Amino acid sequence: MKELLFDLLRVEIFDTRAEMGAAAARDIAAAIRQVLAEKDCCNMIFAAAPSQNEVLAALAADKTVDFTRIRAFHMDEYIGLAPDAPQGFGNFLRRALFDKAPFKEVHYLRGGGDPEAECARYAALLARYPTDIVCLGIGENGHVAFNDPPVADFSDPALVKKVALDPVCRQQQVNDGCFAALSQVPTHALTLTVPALMGGKRLFCVVPASTKAQAVRNTLYGPVSEACPASALRRHGDAILYLDPDSAALL
Repeated sequence: MKELLFDLLRVEIFDTRAEMGAAAARDIAAAIRQVLAEKDCCNMIFAAAPSQNEVLAALAADKTVDFTRIRAFHMDEYIGLAPDAPQGFGNFLRRALFDKAPFKEVHYLRGGGDPEAECARYAALLARYPTDIVCLGIGENGHVAFNDPPVADFSDPALVKKVALDPVCRQQQVNDGCFAALSQVPTHALTLTVPALMGGKRLFCVVPASTKAQAVRNTLYGPVSEACPASALRRHGDAILYLDPDSAALL
């Protein structure tokens, strides 16, 4: 493992994608135990994407984690998909994690009703239960959650908002195998904002694959700006970025 530092952001590069996911899961489990040593419940936000498969599988299998004391949220959801659509992010996380462990609570972000009312409902929950840990990734366009460059705002007053998805973001969903064609990818979604994510006390960002190499480079070497929303990680103070050789190829 190779370790680097970019401003306040610690970067760890592993020899394989499997090692990357296992290491991130170990660190997340340790952070959960630290939180639960100090309070009754750990509030967590999870990303839903194929890039998170390894870390979610390892975390679900970790017997040291007391899931009965974890309150879970997720960071984005499409607008307009059928409630049981396999591409739905809540459904993804249900299959990958939430149904595999006895969580205290799971709060799903719903994309099928009134978007403004849902944003207000979810934001109230996030405000009531301040985030201890965020498990996130980075998109091909540098987004975090669905904060694509055109809509990202480092000073956003909202915690949750409705957004239009940019073409690079929508194409990524096809590249990841989640949709067969671009025309099938929804054009809008609900997302936690950059301040909502960066407000977590500890951030664990897992980013494998060559398709993310340019975004990783922009995150670490470019300016800290909404042009690459993930660059906000460099100012957090307690965040780790986990990479494999493919995603780290341009460093």
